[in-house]
Amino acid sequence: MKLYFSFISFFLGFGCFLFGENEKEIFKTVTPEFVGMDSKKLQWVDTKMNDLVANQKLVGGIVMVARKGKVAHFGTYGLRDREKNLPMEKDTIFRIYSMTKAITSVAALMLKEDGKLNLNDSISKYFPSLKEMKVLGRSGLVNPKREVTVADLLRHTSGLTYGWSSQKEIREAHRDAGVLDRDKKLIPMVHGMSKVPLVFHPGSDWVYGCSTDVLGGVLEVASGIPFDQFLKVRILEPLKMKDTDFYVPKGKVGRFAANYKYKEGKLTLKDDPKTSRYLENPTFKSGGGGLCSTASDYMRFLLMIANGGKFEGKRYLKKKSVKLMTTNQVAKEAGWVTFGDEVREGVGYGHGFSVRVKMSDWDPDGRVGEYGWGGAASTHYWISPKDDLVVLTLEQVMPYTFNTEWALKGLIYDALVSEKAP
Repeated sequence: MKLYFSFISFFLGFGCFLFGENEKEIFKTVTPEFVGMDSKKLQWVDTKMNDLVANQKLVGGIVMVARKGKVAHFGTYGLRDREKNLPMEKDTIFRIYSMTKAITSVAALMLKEDGKLNLNDSISKYFPSLKEMKVLGRSGLVNPKREVTVADLLRHTSGLTYGWSSQKEIREAHRDAGVLDRDKKLIPMVHGMSKVPLVFHPGSDWVYGCSTDVLGGVLEVASGIPFDQFLKVRILEPLKMKDTDFYVPKGKVGRFAANYKYKEGKLTLKDDPKTSRYLENPTFKSGGGGLCSTASDYMRFLLMIANGGKFEGKRYLKKKSVKLMTTNQVAKEAGWVTFGDEVREGVGYGHGFSVRVKMSDWDPDGRVGEYGWGGAASTHYWISPKDDLVVLTLEQVMPYTFNTEWALKGLIYDALVSEKAP
């Protein structure tokens, strides 16, 4: 009798995986118990998300939780467009901003495997003008001790920052060079980086910036085809990421979420999906922050990474390339990931993801080995290899906040149980 009920439980769980609840879903959910999670404890995710909406921390959001390669939770909360009273739906399209970086990084490692890109190459091999880059020192501009390499771009040890740098010289150089101008082509943009000073000697420190945008230009030169086409042919189309692109086409505008600004306890409309700049195909394809996507699309990408570079029978990356992405590649002397005065103690960076190296008071619910990142509109994802767990949360709130990730992380880890999935 016990064996009979175990078989029934397996069949029901597998049946949910095959058929799902909604024909629009790419992912068919399984019961949490089927993958070793507690469904009652996962209900706290719904409670917490609904609380965040009720307390005006976000207008709406999505949470996907996958374990053992199968989605056990796919929840929608609140509204995708408050002004038009449109509900959040599973196929809602989001601005994912810096979640683009991981996709660009995968593209770079694909080219490495193709033999068209060497991570130790100086980027001046692809853009000779970048041989003239300087470091902004205390006494002015000086020559770097070595050139920026492709690996520096991947792990953010290049010294390149964003235009909102606190240093006036760098802000002005970004402005004058038109760096990250949506109406400027990728290749001219990268050549313009020769005029932007580095904040430190390459490899000596870590700083978040436009490294991955420059990497997109390197990939375009190395591959011989436009950067966005490379992504489409090698990653987006094979992974069936059908709603991921640098703009939202006319036929999908009704699914596009509004973006909100949070200030002094209030959410106000920042970017109306009906008039957004994302409705037009940009000239500049930003490898660092230009894509829009859906929960299902991005989960397919994350599951490929979590599965060592393979998904649905197709290999995208070798396991050793995935290991480069998901283990810390930053030298010890460069320290931890930092944002201004915030030091994320214990967090390093691989060739595409932040990586938890040790525990600290920063994000105490995290786990060693956990890797992930997020996007400027407070989108988040993290993967715990030892738990075979992938979590993705999407919302549209700026400036960036960890509210959702930190509210959910402990609850989701607590929902893991010891039983193994069949």
